[in-house]
Amino acid sequence: MKKKIAFLALAGVFAAGTAYGSAFRIPEQSINSTALSGAYIANANGPDASYFNPANMSWGEDRYQLEADLTYINLSHINYTDNTDSADDGSSSTENFFLPQLHVASKDYNNFRFGFSLTYPFGLAKRWDNTFPAESAKNFTLEVIELNPTFAYKVSDTFSIGGGIRILKAEGKVKSFKSDPALGLVQASRDMDGEAMEVGYNLALAYKPTPPWKIAATYRSRVNLDFDGDATLVADHALALLDATYDDDTELRVVTPAVFSLATSYDFDNTTVELVWDRTFWSKYHHLNFNYDQDFTSHPILGSFDNPLIRDWDNSDAYRIGITHKCSDKLTTMIGFAIDKTPVPTKTLGFELPDSDAKIYSIGFRYQKTANLELGAAYLYDDKESRKVSSNDNSIDGEFEDASAHLLTLGFVYKY
Repeated sequence: MKKKIAFLALAGVFAAGTAYGSAFRIPEQSINSTALSGAYIANANGPDASYFNPANMSWGEDRYQLEADLTYINLSHINYTDNTDSADDGSSSTENFFLPQLHVASKDYNNFRFGFSLTYPFGLAKRWDNTFPAESAKNFTLEVIELNPTFAYKVSDTFSIGGGIRILKAEGKVKSFKSDPALGLVQASRDMDGEAMEVGYNLALAYKPTPPWKIAATYRSRVNLDFDGDATLVADHALALLDATYDDDTELRVVTPAVFSLATSYDFDNTTVELVWDRTFWSKYHHLNFNYDQDFTSHPILGSFDNPLIRDWDNSDAYRIGITHKCSDKLTTMIGFAIDKTPVPTKTLGFELPDSDAKIYSIGFRYQKTANLELGAAYLYDDKESRKVSSNDNSIDGEFEDASAHLLTLGFVYKY
């Protein structure tokens, strides 16, 4: 089952887009982070600071704060055009998701604050019905939920530290199908599902050299998700000697990478500008290796479902800018832009995740309805570049086009 999930994770990488910028990571987990294209670390100042920068909870209002959001994600279809055989052309399915998020931050307790966040930091969904893409990614689905209790300690009026425990629970499903008349009407299929639960940590620092200027650094640890589940493999062939069936356990390790962010923000009267650089350490993702209780690596039909797939991803960088403007006592507007680099090298790119560099555009607002209640909405567009691939390790020779993601977040903040 581990293998299965690894594949899923890859597919999810693209799906996550920018709402998923770096592979299958989803940085945006609140109204503010969506509206600011993820440029929300140094100036994280609401209950969602418990997730994006827990050290900043030290600077929050001295009362409890709660934020509840719902994010709608639309992933466009991806068109693939093969350079050598039009029969290998294909188009992935459009995907739609609804993801709830919850953030809580406490009042001050002798310079300590406590928080909690429920988020979906990684995810994927990619389906290809065309014969060539379906051999590796007929259906890949990965859902990762994170529970993140956090704390902050105000060392002084200008310096604070924070951190927390990351509890990740994941579920995944993968389906693959292959047919090759040249080999005698071969039909082979793989159907897998599984789950995993693992623990990590996060750390944060916040520093205010002057009242309008903030500097922050955060680190989220790598978590290796070790999936256990069930797999069914079936091979039918005109020659009965090549037939095979497997219905038993499987394992797979999926790496959710460490992320380091460095940010600074500055208040210009009613306007705050924030700059963020973050690095996602995808270089720990070397291969996809499905582990079954039976060896199929030498089987002429099922071997492609059992042989390790080399990925060797690179560390990736994202550069973000966000601008927040307080229009009045009630209305605050936000706008953001980011450049997100893909970690997926051309040599090992596959249909599970035909990822590419992206430009991210976002906008949003918050409205103070009452003294205790604030409403908000944000929209983000992730524009993926077209990507040409020439005879890589997965026998892909063509171009991927039209990939994009739309993200809409609605929610409220309640203070008491």
